[in-house]
Amino acid sequence: MFGWFGVVKYVLILSIVAGGIGYVYKLRADNAILKANAIKMEMAYEVQEKTIAKQKEDFQEILKANKQMNILVQNLKEDLQNLDKRFNKNNRDIGKLAIKKPGLVEPIINGATERAKRCVELASGAEHTEAELNATKKSEINTECPSIANPNYIPYAVE
Repeated sequence: MFGWFGVVKYVLILSIVAGGIGYVYKLRADNAILKANAIKMEMAYEVQEKTIAKQKEDFQEILKANKQMNILVQNLKEDLQNLDKRFNKNNRDIGKLAIKKPGLVEPIINGATERAKRCVELASGAEHTEAELNATKKSEINTECPSIANPNYIPYAVE
């Protein structure tokens, strides 16, 4: 009835149809995998965008902190120069003066030490007291580091 050639023809057609169906199922599976990968990539992209935005914010904060630190360092340099001028005025020798008049020098050194300790506290991040913030007269300021300890104090220019 069919003959040998007819059977081969039908087997060949069935094989082609079965292969086509198998290929379509494989394409569908590949498509599902590609969709899942695309979703993962979109999520990773969003995470990357958030990370970049956070890094930009952090960088701005670092720049701000660096600027504040540079201002603090400049103020400390100025205070150090002023302290050096006061200390070495008229070629005085503090050691010889301390030997000759210890009762006079000791309270001066102790007071300066307390003021210097407060400068270190403030430079390390301690909060200012109301008295430090409100100091406007030379008699009210911390003479060791007025630019740090007394930010509202404006010295008069003396030449």
